[in-house]
Amino acid sequence: MHILIVEDEVGIIQFLQQGLEEEGYNVSCATDGGMGFELIQKNHFDLILLDWMLPKMSGLELCTAIRKKDNTTPIIFLTAKDTVQETIEGLKAGANDYIKKPFSFEELVERIKIHFRNQTDIQLLSLGSIEINLTKHLVTVSNREVFLTQREFELLSYLVRNKGKVCTRNQIIEDVWDIHFDYDTGVIDVFINAIRKKLNLKIEEDYIKTIRGVGYIAND
Repeated sequence: MHILIVEDEVGIIQFLQQGLEEEGYNVSCATDGGMGFELIQKNHFDLILLDWMLPKMSGLELCTAIRKKDNTTPIIFLTAKDTVQETIEGLKAGANDYIKKPFSFEELVERIKIHFRNQTDIQLLSLGSIEINLTKHLVTVSNREVFLTQREFELLSYLVRNKGKVCTRNQIIEDVWDIHFDYDTGVIDVFINAIRKKLNLKIEEDYIKTIRGVGYIAND
């Protein structure tokens, strides 16, 4: 699971990043609202931890901007603001949860787990005639079941989650393979070819397009 932390206090970022990575999460960080918005537009995140008071774009403004993009990623506000009106403002902007600073890291981890469990209620992805059931780890094409390896399944799901966005090879290696150093991204092409072969789609149903020299994009 990939978590984005948008927070301008370096000490809090380091504390959260270390703790969440020890819990097994993949973590990215942004130190202002503008940087956070840019990362969100380019990458898929499973959850966003968002500070309220941020440079360039406040947490409230960023939350609103995210929801205007029809992005439903769970957002948890981490903030010292705690009045009823401020809580309502955050929730109206699209936040899913609200934790007051200072907070217990153990409580935060449990809140995160709850949101990930809640996501199991929305476990169907689609791309044209392709349907992906994340709960059952099942892929079908026009109701025909297709067997994919774990890595093939993760790669296809990643592209479909980011439908309409160009996914660079470096992003895919980092987010799907969880590799954060120089690596031969040619392995991605091998997996894409295997996925296409197993899906056995017609030419007009080639929903995964190659962007030469860059990566791939999934489109209906």
